[in-house]
Amino acid sequence: MADEGGTKGLTAYPKWYTLIVEGIIIKKEVYTMSKSAMIRARTEPKLKKEVEIIFHALGLTYTEAINLFFQQVKLHDGLPFEVKIPNAQTRKAIEDTKKGKGVTSCKTAEDMFKKLGI
Repeated sequence: MADEGGTKGLTAYPKWYTLIVEGIIIKKEVYTMSKSAMIRARTEPKLKKEVEIIFHALGLTYTEAINLFFQQVKLHDGLPFEVKIPNAQTRKAIEDTKKGKGVTSCKTAEDMFKKLGI
């Protein structure tokens, strides 16, 4: 297989997919690269557990989620989302919320709608 896009030294494995469209059988050979690079990272246990629940709901493994993120970084030529440092007003709102300032608690959705006047 020719070296395209910096894949020199990597082994591509063919997979065959069969698709039937309106009675017509279409076979397509797709090459996938072997995945042998290892990534090790540390994270907060609480964050890991919260993300694990989300990945499970999406039907993703950690490996699939990381590869999806990497593909998006590649496609966007950078992070696939905006990263900003909060301005002074946003930082104050976050701190006030953590301290419970200006926070209205509601026990039910009906209670919330009543307090909002909806």
